[in-house]
Order: sequence, then C-alpha cells, then structure tokens
Amino acid sequence: MEKAVLKKEVENMLKDLPDDADWDDVMYKIYVRQSIEQGLKDSEAGRTVSHEEIKKKYKLAE
Repeated sequence: MEKAVLKKEVENMLKDLPDDADWDDVMYKIYVRQSIEQGLKDSEAGRTVSHEEIKKKYKLAE
C-alpha cells in the first residue's frame, strides 16, 4: 500500500475511535485491519482451505 494511502487509512481509523480510547484500542484496530487484509491476499492467491477439508482434518460431524 502506498504510504499516502496508508496514512489516510490510519487517520480514518483514529477518527472512528471513541474519545476515551487507549493504546490497546488503537493496536487492536490495527491488528484486525491487518489480519483482514492478509486474509484477503491469501484468498486471492488461492491459499485457502475448504470447510470440508477442515471438517475432515478435525474429524468433525457432518
């Protein structure tokens, strides 16, 4: 992501936080956002496992 775009995204994230937010709230928001973006990249690259494969792997009821 381009630095200018990243900076704007961070600014928007901070604006959405409540006035009484602390560092943990900021870090959590960043963590969630980064996790979602990584998941989308993995999905686009085909690095996924189907629901059926997970059920088989963990021997879950069908």
